[in-house]
Amino acid sequence: MTYLEAAFRYMSQPGEAELRAIDSVREVYGIQRVQFNEKERTVRVLFDASRMKAEVIVKLLRQAGIDVQEQLILA
Repeated sequence: MTYLEAAFRYMSQPGEAELRAIDSVREVYGIQRVQFNEKERTVRVLFDASRMKAEVIVKLLRQAGIDVQEQLILA
């Protein structure tokens, strides 16, 4: 397993329904952690890069109702 962390900026604050939908994203095989920073409006996802790519993570977040705008570059 090769773990990779990706960070994304979102526009609208997730509501209760979106946060419940994120629970199903956490259950996807290969997703280790989903962490929100409300102040910076970012979400970080730790995932198994040997099983999925960042584009899949974006798709999962958008399906959960998160308004993902851009992927951030982590230093």
